[in-house]
Amino acid sequence: MPPASPAPRKPRPDPSPADIVLVRREGWVATVTLNRPDKLNALNKVMWRRLGEIMRELSADDAVRVVVLRGAGDKAFSPGADIAEFSDQRADAGQAKRYGAIMHETMYAIAECRHPTVALIQGICVGGGLEIALCCDIRIAGAGARLGVPINKLGLVMAYPEIEALIGLVGRSTALEILFEARVFDAAEALSKRLVNRVVPDAKVVEEAYATASRIADGAPLVNRWHKKFAARLNDPKPLSQAEMDEGYACFDTEDYRIGYRAFLQKRKPEFGGS
Repeated sequence: MPPASPAPRKPRPDPSPADIVLVRREGWVATVTLNRPDKLNALNKVMWRRLGEIMRELSADDAVRVVVLRGAGDKAFSPGADIAEFSDQRADAGQAKRYGAIMHETMYAIAECRHPTVALIQGICVGGGLEIALCCDIRIAGAGARLGVPINKLGLVMAYPEIEALIGLVGRSTALEILFEARVFDAAEALSKRLVNRVVPDAKVVEEAYATASRIADGAPLVNRWHKKFAARLNDPKPLSQAEMDEGYACFDTEDYRIGYRAFLQKRKPEFGGS
């Protein structure tokens, strides 16, 4: 008799809503992980909502100095939307608008996080996955990463908040090239387009992302938050007020300033307290 066919492997169920986005803290560094590895971390509504909640919680926490965002496993940051959800969650413009509101709240929560954010990109990072990475301050990719926004193949548009982030990084012409051609391209091309800050060998990407996070965490946290705030403010063409200009000197009244310059004079590493 021929051997019996093995029973089909049942897909593992999705993580619970509480575990669909994981948070791990090590010292000053918080890691936020998109956790649907069986779906390559495809983004569903529960994940979008939970990610926003977590980013708002971390932003309010002064015990955090830097946040690393990544996908579970090494095959994907995220391939974007979970298409299986479309028929009942984004079936028409009304549903899509409500879904989009959740997405945009999360994107703003990432972009407006008070702490520096680092996207650790392994494998596939396209569509909504790339949109999340665009909201981070720094993007570090493995050489084998693949990036792009192939949404016109689904008959979808990139809405204003997402396209604003894309144009802000790569400029109008390159953003339209990415959207019109809908190609998925390699990390070297992403670097040439300024979509990522750094490309390293795949075996080194985790190490490099956390080395970057460590360097950020070693700096004065108030200064990092001020720099992020000032950079965001300069996107607004409105003239700076005198109060805003004066805020550039507030650092001189901080304990971290005294710690920093004394450590420099004494040729030792500063230990900033964040005050």
